[in-house]
Amino acid sequence: MNAPKYALTPEQADAFGRELDAIRERVIADLGERDATYIRKIIKAQRTLEVGGRALMWFPPTWLPGTAMLAISKILDNMEIGHNVMHGQYDWMGDPALSSKAFEWDTACPADQWRHSHNYMHHTYTNIVDMDRDIGYGILRMSEDQKWSPYYLGNPLYAFLLMVLFQYGVALHEMETERIRAGEISIADKRDVLRGIWAKTKKQTLKDYVAFPLLAGPFAPFVFAGNLTANLTRNVWAFMIIFCGHFPDGTQEFSIEETENETRGMWYFRQLLGSANLTGGKWFHILSGNLSFQIEHHLFPDIPAHRHAEISVEVREICERYGLPYNTGPLYKQFGTVVRKIVKLAFPWGGKPKDPEPADVKEPAPEPAPQPICEPELVNC
Repeated sequence: MNAPKYALTPEQADAFGRELDAIRERVIADLGERDATYIRKIIKAQRTLEVGGRALMWFPPTWLPGTAMLAISKILDNMEIGHNVMHGQYDWMGDPALSSKAFEWDTACPADQWRHSHNYMHHTYTNIVDMDRDIGYGILRMSEDQKWSPYYLGNPLYAFLLMVLFQYGVALHEMETERIRAGEISIADKRDVLRGIWAKTKKQTLKDYVAFPLLAGPFAPFVFAGNLTANLTRNVWAFMIIFCGHFPDGTQEFSIEETENETRGMWYFRQLLGSANLTGGKWFHILSGNLSFQIEHHLFPDIPAHRHAEISVEVREICERYGLPYNTGPLYKQFGTVVRKIVKLAFPWGGKPKDPEPADVKEPAPEPAPQPICEPELVNC
């Protein structure tokens, strides 16, 4: 089902952009001890869970809670700490351990490669087909604008493998496998990238599947199985959260032509239409890295993610005034539509172009009260 089309007049887009800029500037000016205390508490909790989990995995009676603790620690490390720190959300603190340029995380993907493929490519070209490699991660067909080939009959299988091996799928992101398959580049062109991936993957593999099991002596099989289960849990959870933020019903993709000469307001407009939120409680949002507020994350990637819940109320009200959608729903519903899209787009008729729906252009919204106009960078690269 094609998403309804929405549009803003140039005047509306400018006003829309000014209102969102004002939110960003207000929050940036308010950053302080509250935010520093939050991230330090999360880091302390993550480390406590990791140490406790690794200790409990040695013994059969406590293997299950130990494995669960390690899985949660890995989820926190990747999503609420690593992802958000590397977006520069805590650079203002001046803490070397929280520097976006130096942070390294507990996953197979080298942080420096992720900062380029995600921070720059994805957040600059969000949902632009043939520009944003997060659309299908180079192996899936996730847009009707992607040309179908028999390869995509395996879409559901590729999606399942990407889900259970997600950290390795993210690690291979910078390889641009779709361009290698198309013959545009060769593996030799990506030699340095591949060397970085191998070094990081080898380090992670030795840590989780050799060093820690050996330390456990006769309990090595329990530790090996616990690490494997924790990594699998983290991979599946991250896949679900990320795909629900980008590909459920109602999200839109864009062509390169549609985004030429894009203004600040229209950049915000594209981020909004290409994202979706998830509903849930406090701990659900924390364990999702607050990517359950994917809309706010795409609008404001360098604002500490724990602020997105409060910002979302204002963003939603602005969307209502401009007649724009605010895509949100529970995990089961959003993920169900993602799975349906993956299966549908495996087939040539699943991406058959339909008659375009007319753009939904609203009457110009009332001019908002004067706001300070600023020109912040679009993303933190």
